[in-house]
Amino acid sequence: MKTLLKNCRIVGCDYERDKRMDIYVADGVIEKIGENLTIEGVKTLDVGGHAVLPGLIDMHCNICDPGHEYLEDINTVSHSAIRGGFTTITCEPNTQPAIDNKTVVEYIVSKSKENSLVNIYPYGSMSIGCKGEIMAEIGEMHEAGIVGISDGDEFTDSAAFLRNVMKYSKMFDLPVITHCEDRGLSGVGVMNEGYTASCLGLSGMPREAEEIIVARNLILAEHSGARLHVTHVSTKGSVQLIREAKKRGVTVTCDTSPHYFLLTEEAIGEYDALAKVNPPLRTREDAEAIIKGIADGTIDVIATGHSPTNLTDKHKEFDNAVYGISSMETTFALCYTHLVATGVISAEKLVEMMSKKPSEILRLYNKGCIAEGKDADLIVVDTKECYRIDPEHFASKAKFSPFAEQEVRGKVLYTMVSGKMLT
Repeated sequence: MKTLLKNCRIVGCDYERDKRMDIYVADGVIEKIGENLTIEGVKTLDVGGHAVLPGLIDMHCNICDPGHEYLEDINTVSHSAIRGGFTTITCEPNTQPAIDNKTVVEYIVSKSKENSLVNIYPYGSMSIGCKGEIMAEIGEMHEAGIVGISDGDEFTDSAAFLRNVMKYSKMFDLPVITHCEDRGLSGVGVMNEGYTASCLGLSGMPREAEEIIVARNLILAEHSGARLHVTHVSTKGSVQLIREAKKRGVTVTCDTSPHYFLLTEEAIGEYDALAKVNPPLRTREDAEAIIKGIADGTIDVIATGHSPTNLTDKHKEFDNAVYGISSMETTFALCYTHLVATGVISAEKLVEMMSKKPSEILRLYNKGCIAEGKDADLIVVDTKECYRIDPEHFASKAKFSPFAEQEVRGKVLYTMVSGKMLT
């Protein structure tokens, strides 16, 4: 398929933001970028000066397939991704069965090619069954197509086990992606430990439960030389630990999600389970520290943290309600509205955090940038029109959001994957 996009305002990749450029796409690749291009016999789309960005890449997404397709499946998550501007997403390994062997990896890769409109790359489990006990066949999974190793949102209790995983991961240059939580400390907690939890009579999850494991994993990475990635950073202490580790030269990257810097524990209000996530929403001080970490480069990536679940399981007593958030279709707009439009970071920086940096961490070198020879994964965004978040119209099966009715900017008008215009 051949397409010529006219009057593009390319954001990022060293282009002048206000300059109008044309992008010629052929056979899934960006063939030529220039001014006033004329190419006969191809489909032409004038984007009218709207912003054109490299397709977004999500580093933390629960697809739920195989095993929990009633919550989300490859087809619905791909439609949700298109709405949110994501052309490439990853698959957490704590599915059922877990992605802990090459057969399941091959299943995900094959089914994605048949049923997904976007690129899907699986993470392989570092342990069999994501139980943190016996190392999975990482080498075989690497050959089958994984782009990272992780136990998903399961915690890794044994430092000795994780140390061996880190050493082994270096053979394949795979990032070791870790959920940092000491379950002995977080215990039966259901929200952040502190004043609000006390007022609501709910068990708390202390910051230390995250920060102790962040510190441990940083030490292991420093001594092993592995590529560590800390996912869904939620506390001020974690940001500072990672900042200091980077200064020491530790090979570490990290991500967070919008709900950790736009919401606080107060969003729970009168036991609103739509704001029940893991790690939990923290305090205003933590949220401000994360925003500072985004601005100064300590935090490398903004991921969706998309963790779909059944709304029926949300509408229960707070203690019994499930964790989860539907965020694939809100992440970019929330970030543009609250980070770019407010001047915290530039649009170019947001592109770096949501496309370029993920492509580097996952070694997806043909993505993450608009340049000749790169994959034609592009999105066209209206950065001026305001609209309200309406979960009932989500493409995801998880039609709920703690950001419902919030007015945002940054509407995705078109999404192109491998040269194919999908919206």
